[in-house]
Amino acid sequence: MLLGIVAGITTCALWGLTFIAPRAVAPFTAWDLTIARYGIFGLACLLLMADRRFWPIGITPSRLLIGLLLGGAGYVGYFISAAFAVQLAGAAVPPVIIGTMPVFLAIIANVRDRSAPWKALALPLALIAIGVAIVNVATVSAADVADTQPILLGVLASSAALAIWITYGLANAAVMRSADAPDGLRWTGLQGIGAAIGSLLLLPLASFDLADTASASEIARFVVWALVMGLAGSWFATWCWVVASRRLPLALAAQLIVAETVFGLAYGFMFEGRPPSPAEAIGAIMQVAGVCSAIAVFSKPRAPSSLSENSTGRV
Repeated sequence: MLLGIVAGITTCALWGLTFIAPRAVAPFTAWDLTIARYGIFGLACLLLMADRRFWPIGITPSRLLIGLLLGGAGYVGYFISAAFAVQLAGAAVPPVIIGTMPVFLAIIANVRDRSAPWKALALPLALIAIGVAIVNVATVSAADVADTQPILLGVLASSAALAIWITYGLANAAVMRSADAPDGLRWTGLQGIGAAIGSLLLLPLASFDLADTASASEIARFVVWALVMGLAGSWFATWCWVVASRRLPLALAAQLIVAETVFGLAYGFMFEGRPPSPAEAIGAIMQVAGVCSAIAVFSKPRAPSSLSENSTGRV
């Protein structure tokens, strides 16, 4: 279980970069970063497939299509939604809205699998939900009236990202939990190719003119962020999540994703050069406490029949 927890937290630390990357690459846009990130992700997967061990062998045509669709719609759709949420609502609101995903996914997983008693899960889920609410309410209430409309639009974009996250997680879990589940690295590679194909559809929205007008330092910064998000934030993060999802019940793995919210908040505050407000700090602490409580619940010995193997994943 310890290896799964470490892998899950590592994944979330990399995923949390999504909440600052779009602003860090200015004057390049979220569209530019999306195209570059997932193009690099797909290219890395294709290069790995030069080795026969990474070929998607033994995967049925219907499942090949599912993998490509999960990569194209799930990865690209999620990133675009999260990126525009950050640009519209700032650093705090998107992470905490998307951060409600662990609560929803953990509830869905436990309804399906009953991997832990509801009474034991009540405290972790309550701490996470309250922590999310504290940060969200404090941020919106502190905004100027003139900023209300973009924040509300950011909330809508964040909600779209949340819906995509949950849908992707459940669909991917259904594949990974099947008797003929594909190898994790091959499945990652297939989705990476799907993400690259999805990103190509965005080429008409790319800022090609910036190649001539942007400074050398701005171009270099964009390339570095694209490489980081494509290789670390996508491929390596997905591999770590496969490790975590194969070793942890879905109801616990889902709650670990709260770490993405906490890392996203921390990165955002560092980017803005400010400390968290008291409400933001309290909210983040409560979310961390909720995750620790969840780990404690699942660390207690249980009858073998009460636990089930679960898997999910997302980039």
